[in-house]
Amino acid sequence: MTLRRHLPRILLTLGIVAGASWLALNREELDPHALQATLHRLGLVAPIAHIVLFACGTLLFVPGALFGLAGGVLFGPVWGTLLNLTGATLGATAAFVIARYVAADWVRRQAAGRMEWLIKGVEAEGWRFIAFTRLVPLIPFNLLNYALGLTRIPLPLYVLASCLFMFPGTLAYTWLGYAGREAVGGNDQAVRYALIGLALLATVAFLPRLLRAFKNPQTVRWIDVGELLSHLNGPEAYAVIDVRGEDEFEGPLGHITGARNLPLPELQAHIKELSALARTPIVLVCKTDKRSARAAAELEAAGLRDVFVLRGGMVHWNETGLPLSADRALRQAKEP
Repeated sequence: MTLRRHLPRILLTLGIVAGASWLALNREELDPHALQATLHRLGLVAPIAHIVLFACGTLLFVPGALFGLAGGVLFGPVWGTLLNLTGATLGATAAFVIARYVAADWVRRQAAGRMEWLIKGVEAEGWRFIAFTRLVPLIPFNLLNYALGLTRIPLPLYVLASCLFMFPGTLAYTWLGYAGREAVGGNDQAVRYALIGLALLATVAFLPRLLRAFKNPQTVRWIDVGELLSHLNGPEAYAVIDVRGEDEFEGPLGHITGARNLPLPELQAHIKELSALARTPIVLVCKTDKRSARAAAELEAAGLRDVFVLRGGMVHWNETGLPLSADRALRQAKEP
């Protein structure tokens, strides 16, 4: 049963290895002019076959770099890049659709332990998450195609982001394949072509940092003390999380009635619990608003949406004379 399930991938891999071995033993066939003549005789069969094989290989977990290099060898840097990108995009799209509509349970088993990270990443970053994972894959490319099908990202956005951000890596591998062909063919410029290919790969490695630099800065969603008080007295449920230490929570500034104390260093341990609040807005509170702003960044990075920071924190709450918890108010009344 296991052999039957993996047979298509095994046969395709063996075919690629056989082709590479044949080319190694018949180097004269790599003469650029002879290769171009052969492809010209084949007409549309050659590029279409390459696209179909690339797409099938993506579905069967065959490393895309093999097809990327082959595209450069067979079709050159321009057409090779276009054909490679088309094949990779079609394969990635097919895997996405299969996961979303056909084989969701199988994908969940294959990506066990990673699904929560993927779903939160997509919900928090959207297309930027696709961009980062395409440029520097944190999960193997072929598995990522399936796993992303289980997220909420729309199919058109997935296809567009995948195609756009697979382009740099596709160009680099295609160019390296082309450089290898020229080297075997005795082209004196082959070394220069190889250096250009390596430079492209280095650029791909640098792109995530560049993308991060253009990323929209983290924006804090503020809520004023009066607005929070009106919500707490109204029908809509709000969860108030005080991220100060326990001593401050029970200290001179007191705390808001109904607030829950989750000190900032312990916040990560309660992410799942807070995620279960679903659509309940969360208001973060500290002494001023510095720690609660950091807490908001952590929660939003984990995929929580309705997160607010109380402007001015408990200092402003006290200055405004707004009510504190019953225990604190009782203590204040007993103070001389």
